[in-house]
Amino acid sequence: MLRFLALLFLVTLLLLCGGCERSPGFLPEGAIILAFGDSITYGTGAVEGEAYPAVLERLVGRKVINAGVPGETTAEGLARLPGVLAEVRPALVILCHGGEDMTQELEADQLIANLRAMVRLIGEANAEVFLVAVPPPAAYFQPAAFYNQIARDMKVSIEVNALSNILSRKEMRSEGLHPNAKGYAALAEAIAKRLQTSQR
Repeated sequence: MLRFLALLFLVTLLLLCGGCERSPGFLPEGAIILAFGDSITYGTGAVEGEAYPAVLERLVGRKVINAGVPGETTAEGLARLPGVLAEVRPALVILCHGGEDMTQELEADQLIANLRAMVRLIGEANAEVFLVAVPPPAAYFQPAAFYNQIARDMKVSIEVNALSNILSRKEMRSEGLHPNAKGYAALAEAIAKRLQTSQR
């Protein structure tokens, strides 16, 4: 009898979750995801519709707003973020920023402080944070270590290696600094996989 009840429960659960494999683990229907960052978020190196936010939207079945600005530093992103949060009111923000600071060799301590401030602003806007680690321009195989430290200290989710793995492969780069369409698709898939297993 107990085995029958357990089997019945499992079947019911599978029926109720028939479409769950396409949904972020904690985002309800109608939730908005904000992709916030610089040129990598914008999709530099690919054509319209091939940037990772567009691909991610198709993968997870949620609206994904692309708020990427090519050439933007973290200081500029920090100044821009409050207005974007107020306008979009996202449930989740994917924060992929810092590459331009590293390219321009700006002060690392300020870069880190700006990222931390952005994470705090997102939390104050009652949105979840998903951080994407960015590798330094001259070291594609290894993401900058401070992303992991920020994620640990501020208790936010992070995708550590996907972007480094993509940029280290010539077939996934449009040129030295950005993914191509194949690379952006791989980034979207890595993020989607993490979101599908995330919980509050």
